[in-house]
Formats: sequence, structure tokens, C-alpha cells
Amino acid sequence: MSASSLPPHRIHIKRGRPVSVTSGASDFLRANDKIAALLPAIQRNLALQRDCEAVLSSLFELCEVMQLADGQLVLAASNAAIATKLKQQCPNLQLKLQQRGWQINAIRIKVQVKRVIEKPLPVKQLAIPETAIQALSNLEKNIEKTAQNADLRAALIRLLSRHRQSGSEK
Repeated sequence: MSASSLPPHRIHIKRGRPVSVTSGASDFLRANDKIAALLPAIQRNLALQRDCEAVLSSLFELCEVMQLADGQLVLAASNAAIATKLKQQCPNLQLKLQQRGWQINAIRIKVQVKRVIEKPLPVKQLAIPETAIQALSNLEKNIEKTAQNADLRAALIRLLSRHRQSGSEK
């Protein structure tokens, strides 16, 4: 049986999102001693991440467990405002984690600014019924041609021309 035909194993990484790992990758991790030695630490950090999320659900969405060493928990916050809010919750978090069996004597917070990739704004797709277009066209033709109505006429002309352009592209 080849590695590609084996069913993928499911592991949870960061905030409980399932990620597929093929059997070949699992075999590689088991075979490589240096990487395999990291697996218990990763599993521990993931369990600690889940417990932190359970204690501070809405606030912890923007945070991550970085490290737990010598009883000191290091958390990463996405910005200074989140770090400040998290710092206020540290005594409560520490107490709740200790009640869950974690040996945590101190909590340290680091601000880890991540590069934000802005999503392009969606293009508005407004569908105006044909009867409305006809009514606007009649209004533009029949409106008095005065200085007071000049801006309204110009807006109607732009609206109708845009609609005609988008209508011809369909």
C-alpha cells in the first residue's frame, strides 16, 4: 500500500482546526529522531492552547501559546491592545490553568505583530430592475433643464451609462 493511498490522519493545530497529515508524513516524523523529539512538546502546547481558549475564549482567539518552560508560560498576542487585555486576565488564567493541572508559576506576554494581507474589497454588484432603469431614463429626459437640476441630471446620466455598460458586459 503506497503512502498516497493510505487514509490521512487528522491532527488539530491552533484553535482546533483539523489539518490532514498523510501517513507518509507521520512515518517520516517517527523515523526522524530529532523531529520526533519535538512531538511531545507540540502536543503539550496544543493542549495548553485549548485550555487557554477554554478559559479566555473570545480574547484568546488572537493569541497563541509560544512556550512553557520552567513553569513560565509565554503567550504571543497579535497587538499591544490585546496584550494589555490579556495581561489583565493573567491572574485568572494562571489560577484556572493550575486547577486544570498545569504547573504555571508565571505568565509572560510577547507582542508578535503578523503581516496582515488585506483582502481586496468586493466589487458592488447592484442589479437595478429594467422598469427602474426605464423610469430613471424617463426622469432624466423629462426633468427641467435648469441650473438647479444640473447635478441631478448629471448623476442620472452617469447612473444610466454605468448600468448600460454593465448590462452590455453580461
